[in-house]
Parts: sequence; C-alpha cells; structure tokens
Amino acid sequence: MKYFGGCDVGSTYTKAVIIDENGKMVANTTLKSKIIAQESAEMAMKEVVSQVPELSSSKDLTYLIGTGYGRNKVPFADENISEISCHAMGVHVTNPSVKAIIDIGGQDVKGIAIDTDGTVKNFAMNDKCAAGTGRFFEAMARSFEMSLEDFSKLSLKAKNVIPITAQCTVFAESEVITLVGEGKPMDEIAAGIEMAVAKRCFVMSKKAGATDSITLTGGCAKNDGLKAAIEQVLKLKVVELSTDPQLMGALGAAEYARQKGLAR
Repeated sequence: MKYFGGCDVGSTYTKAVIIDENGKMVANTTLKSKIIAQESAEMAMKEVVSQVPELSSSKDLTYLIGTGYGRNKVPFADENISEISCHAMGVHVTNPSVKAIIDIGGQDVKGIAIDTDGTVKNFAMNDKCAAGTGRFFEAMARSFEMSLEDFSKLSLKAKNVIPITAQCTVFAESEVITLVGEGKPMDEIAAGIEMAVAKRCFVMSKKAGATDSITLTGGCAKNDGLKAAIEQVLKLKVVELSTDPQLMGALGAAEYARQKGLAR
C-alpha cells in the first residue's frame, strides 16, 4: 500500500494528514504551531506517521505536499501548494456537492469558489486586518474570560443582539470590555460579535459565488454561534462537513500528493 501526506502549517495550528492510495484518510493530527514553522511541521509529521504502522518516517511516504502559512518551511515535502487550492480540494473530496467555502484562519479570511474537479474557480481574501479571524475570536474569548469553545456557544442563548461597531480587533476588544464592565448581557454582546464577523463574510461569500449553500473551513468552523450568524446574515445554508473542517487544507494537500504520486 502506498501512502501520501499533506502538512498544513498554519499561523495558529499545524495539521497533518496521511491517506492511502484509495484516498482514505488513515491518520491525522492537529497541533499548536510553534514560532518556528519548520519545527511545527516536523512535530506534526512525526505524530501523524506514528499512527501508521507501515511507516517509520515521512520519507516512507510516496509523496508529501506542504501547504499553509508556513508551506515553504516544510523541507521534507516534495513540493508545496497554496492553502487556497488545498482547502478547495479537501472540501471537494469530502463533499463534492459543495461549491463555495469561507475559510476563517488564524490571520485571514478567504472566500473560495470550487470548480467541478476540485480546483479553484475564484477566490477573495481579507489579509489586511485580523478582525474576523481566529486571532480575533481568541481576543474576544479572552475579554470574556472564557474558553473558545464556551464562547462559541454563548451567543446561541441571546434573545437580542448588542451591535459591535469597532472594525479593528484592538478597538473591538476595548469596546467589548467596556460593555461587559457596564453589566450588559454577555450573551447579547457575544451575539453582536458573531454578527459583526458574519457581515464581514458576506462579501467573501458573494465573491465565492455562493448561491444556496456554503461550508466553513478552518478552526473557526467549529464556532456554533458564528455558523448561526452566517446563516442569518448570508441567507445561506451552512453545510456541515463529515470530516473535521480544520483538516481541510492538510487533506487537500494529501489528495494532491496522491494524484501526483500515482501519476509518476
């Protein structure tokens, strides 16, 4: 059996996936990224390879592709491919009927339209500001003195929404701290935060060509409050993926590795 790997070195988390020659995922891992991207890649690959008895190191893989923020820092990869292409391919092999993605990463937000073969038809990207990214949600959860998981569910309890007007992460955090200090309902503040991010996703979804449904990838795809807010703002169904949405970049990289490895 031949095995193929994908290593997605993100700014916040590093993900690695191994699939077999039939495209079945046989191993995966998600680790907090280190400051040095190469160390993150090495740790993730060591962990994921240990899950496959037939492999002793990443060198035993038939083909390996690096992707993500630190894709150029995966020295043992055969090549690297952009995370935009890899997220599209990852979603395509997971759910071929989905044709539009909003990928909310640690430092940017992307809208991606998928072609029928899993390649990218069109995309838009907001990388000028951290507002609406994983870093933004980390800052908001910190303001609430809550875990990200608890914060993601808080807004679902709200009957009203307190709008968050600041567009900058720093100013938004200050605004939230002020509202909390004034004794405003925390669930309603959280609902305002989720709604503000959902509105930022509106333009991305249009550029991604979303018409009736969309899916979310990246760690923020696990934010239940954000999913509900996006459905409300975009008037689109958010399709749940059968595989961890945070693994889509690594899975897409592994699928590209499979295609290229089998073609050699």
